[in-house]
Amino acid sequence: MKLELHKVKIDKIAFGEEFSVKGGVLTINKKAIIDHLMDDDRLASVDVELAHPGEKTRIMPVKDVVEPRCKIEGTNEVFPGMIGDVDTVGEGSTLVLDGAAVVTTGRLIAPQEGIVDMSGPGAEFTPFSKTKNIVLVLNPVEGLENHNRETSCRMAGLKAAVFIAQQIKKAGFTADKVESYEAPCYKDALAAYPELPKVVYIYMLQTQGLLHDTYVYGVDAKKIIPSVINATEVMDGAICSGNCVSACDKTTTWHHLHDPVVSELYAQHGKTVNFLGMIPTQESVVLAGKERASSFNARLCRELGAKGVIITEEGYGNPDSDLCLNVNKCEALGMSTVVIADEASGTDGASQGLADATPQMTAFVSCGNVNEMLEVPAMKKVIGFIESIAHVSGGAAESLRPDGSMYVELQSIIGSTCETGFNRSGSLWV
Repeated sequence: MKLELHKVKIDKIAFGEEFSVKGGVLTINKKAIIDHLMDDDRLASVDVELAHPGEKTRIMPVKDVVEPRCKIEGTNEVFPGMIGDVDTVGEGSTLVLDGAAVVTTGRLIAPQEGIVDMSGPGAEFTPFSKTKNIVLVLNPVEGLENHNRETSCRMAGLKAAVFIAQQIKKAGFTADKVESYEAPCYKDALAAYPELPKVVYIYMLQTQGLLHDTYVYGVDAKKIIPSVINATEVMDGAICSGNCVSACDKTTTWHHLHDPVVSELYAQHGKTVNFLGMIPTQESVVLAGKERASSFNARLCRELGAKGVIITEEGYGNPDSDLCLNVNKCEALGMSTVVIADEASGTDGASQGLADATPQMTAFVSCGNVNEMLEVPAMKKVIGFIESIAHVSGGAAESLRPDGSMYVELQSIIGSTCETGFNRSGSLWV
């Protein structure tokens, strides 16, 4: 499987009559986007706003972030099972509007979404203060059942991202950069680089139910058994976020496309490691599910001949048990593990970082303490609804001050402790 990402650099976004990219400026037709999304009868209204780095703008509550992409060549569209057919992605060529992002906000389900500040101290902790953001302000129909409400907002972000990219494809574009990634068939991959250690990436996905879902080829990941997929598939939209979790370690759809573990393993492939692929796996809420998934994961890694296994988590608390089981079972089969996760150590940092622990976890990369407190100033503009801080994990009604400033936990900021390592937070062992 060979995937080419044709990246068009976006420095600014503006509204206009036509869709185009000229001199780094992405021009979009606001009405066309709204009309495209309003064919979903679950949405009562849609608005589109823009937010650029450095502006005194706050976006909240944020549901998801999606990079505008579409296929140039290939048998399917990006985000298979969601937008495209349920067919394999990860090969052919894909248009990427690099630097742009579709951000969904609005009247979301009450609990647990987050904040993006485009400037100030909060901006230092989220990658989306650096992206040029097309913000969808969504208002689902009153009385809509919660799962349908969540689906309407999730699909709006994916649909808008693909639609915008498709319009640029039609209008014509010149890529500023083309990145190529190749994943050989497993028969060839297993025989390659015999002198290098084989490495597999166990990719834990939020699947705790109650709207804590992640989708693999359009299927809720808690309904699948772990299997090996090529990293190029994930880079081409095979995994989409659909969860309402603490914002800090939410792996947005944008994060799935830009996983730094994948990028670094590709960079080291054939040099220091033989990177064999990824195992997307669930985080079950029952012990039997945790045991089943972790056993499958360890067995698959062993059958591939892995010497090393990198494990990333999504969420904290209950998923910490899945994390420890994955470590235990891989280590018991002779494979060395490295964990990337955040910690919930209390506002003073003195509590146990994980809800579970195991002595086999000897290599741990910390993405920071979700409970760390942060003061963020008032902004000139709020896109969305600032009063939602009362329901955001890491915030409360009293977090919002009369002047518009807030005192919140780090976990209220989207991507601040992202457990793929795409963050600017960490911890020192003391």
